[in-house]
Amino acid sequence: MEKGKTIAVTGKGGAGKSIIASLMISQLAKQYPNEILAIDADSAMSLPYTLGIDVDQSGTITAMRRAIVGYSDVKKKMNNKPMREVIREVVHKGDGFDLLLMGRPEEPGCYCAVNDLLRHGMDMLVQDYKISIVDGAAGPEQINRRVLKDVDTLLVVSDMSARSLETARGIVEIALANENGISVRKAGLVLNRVRDDEPLHELVEKVGVPVIGKIPEDGILNKYDREGKTLRELPEDVPSVKAVQQILQTIIND
Repeated sequence: MEKGKTIAVTGKGGAGKSIIASLMISQLAKQYPNEILAIDADSAMSLPYTLGIDVDQSGTITAMRRAIVGYSDVKKKMNNKPMREVIREVVHKGDGFDLLLMGRPEEPGCYCAVNDLLRHGMDMLVQDYKISIVDGAAGPEQINRRVLKDVDTLLVVSDMSARSLETARGIVEIALANENGISVRKAGLVLNRVRDDEPLHELVEKVGVPVIGKIPEDGILNKYDREGKTLRELPEDVPSVKAVQQILQTIIND
């Protein structure tokens, strides 16, 4: 498989996108150690917690942007390095993967030129990895924030509720319009916390993309999450991990 493949995960707040992104990162890091980049583009920054990484909160793209705008010595240092190497200075090391934190959304002020430079650097950075997984902001902000220029696969996570599926439909509409300079090559729906109560077929159909996978309600996963355990400790044979493995096999082999 060629390097630079990107998978973005989004959905309604509370649908479980960060947990699913974490399970995907954990599985891929075992399959392709040190060739996976995790990008936390949600201002809540959940990935360090779910993946068990202690991070310096100053090590974010937001903090870098402030430094570039505010300090001339940072600008001089930047001029002597390729932008991808500048961004590498805020990449955190995990167990078999690297983690990049976007931080909070933009603050008041003019950041357009700096943002263009940072996005260019991130577009270059992902080419150093086999696969990059983006845990996006909830709702359409994942697309509007424009973390990366190109997304190979957009996974929209929804629970069984009509409200969550309606949010998924809105995200898909924005994503497939290829607005804001973003190219989304393929999108799919992931149904999370699936029990015996399947959602209404017509609601799933309205989302407008195929169902790529279903994550069952998993008591072991819920227990780990409640107790604050890193999801990397989950056994391989629990239902949620098996379901994520199947989703990844579908995406990577496509």
